[in-house]
Amino acid sequence: QVQLVESGGGLVQAGGSLRLSCAASGRTFSGYVMGWFRQAPGKEREFVAAIRWSGGTTRYADSVKDRFSISRDNAKNTVYLQMNSLKPEDTAVYYCTAVRKVYSPSTSSEYDYWGQGTQVTVSS
Repeated sequence: QVQLVESGGGLVQAGGSLRLSCAASGRTFSGYVMGWFRQAPGKEREFVAAIRWSGGTTRYADSVKDRFSISRDNAKNTVYLQMNSLKPEDTAVYYCTAVRKVYSPSTSSEYDYWGQGTQVTVSS
């Protein structure tokens, strides 16, 4: 059974940085896409970034491009989201997700596995 466990959230001032981690277990993830979504209070869950486990091809939402970077460590079975130049509007619960697909979806309904989420709060 796939298990995704996020960590690294917290409170940071605007302009600061955080690195989120997602420890993945339960199977080999070759052929999988690993993604990050976020959900702010009263808003729908939105796509942030995705990476193909094999090959490392990445995809980003326009709102985070040039500020966030997604990466993975195959040896540790861990996916990271480096978040720089954080803004108050980045405040949300961030979720790690996974699906076995040949493309990288940006729609939450296309992902099969989800972590419990980690809170990121950016103060102004």
